Amino acid sequence: MSGGTLLDWLFDASPEQVDGYLRRFDKVEIAEWPFDWQTWARPNQLPPQGDWRIWLIMAGRGFGKTRLGAEWVRRVAEADPDARIALVGSSLHEARSVMVEGESGLLSIGAPWRRPVFESSVRRLVWPNGAQAHLYSAAEPESLRGPQHSHASG
Repeated sequence: MSGGTLLDWLFDASPEQVDGYLRRFDKVEIAEWPFDWQTWARPNQLPPQGDWRIWLIMAGRGFGKTRLGAEWVRRVAEADPDARIALVGSSLHEARSVMVEGESGLLSIGAPWRRPVFESSVRRLVWPNGAQAHLYSAAEPESLRGPQHSHASG
């Protein structure tokens, strides 16, 4: 598998090679694999390495910005039960319909048994481990004053 991504290797591998690769997985890994963004994402859709505070993605329609943002939020939430994430959309409707409920939104990605519950009345997502994300509208920037957040995505 040198010189490319796992996905590149999978496309070129014979059925026997793929079968041999999958035999190394246990039942949990087999169940998780279809939801592993590291496997399926293009390299430019993965977070940069190192210590960074801002990750700006300037890309056109169809690049996968919503999906990569949702995958990053999911990764943060699943890794840190104390995470408090601000999800900021141009409007509350857009935040909910795209970032939460959309095709690439947080309720549609990742393993179903680890997906968050959306509490629409308080505009909050809660992951099974306790991590939370709150929805905000960029049109109401004052609403971000007060709450403490460890991460943000918009």
